[in-house]
Amino acid sequence: MAATIDELTISYSEDGTEIVKELNKVVLSKGAWSTVMYRYQDWNRTKGEYGPEKYSIRRYQKRDGEYLSKSKFNISSKAQARAIIDALEKWTGEE
Repeated sequence: MAATIDELTISYSEDGTEIVKELNKVVLSKGAWSTVMYRYQDWNRTKGEYGPEKYSIRRYQKRDGEYLSKSKFNISSKAQARAIIDALEKWTGEE
């Protein structure tokens, strides 16, 4: 578990292979409940290469000095990400 928000990561390795490669992260909120958005790629074992970029928004609760993962929402494609951006721009008057 991570003790600081900077230590939080989506990266995951198995048998020396990075299965989930974190490309970037943005901290959306900090505090007892923190929200982090990640840009990442999954390793495709069949093809032996990383797949397309994906995105994930994750919520963490800090308890007893450690961040615990509480929920996540995975955005599976650039098209889905664009649809979310478009909706948020309309709702916030940014279009």
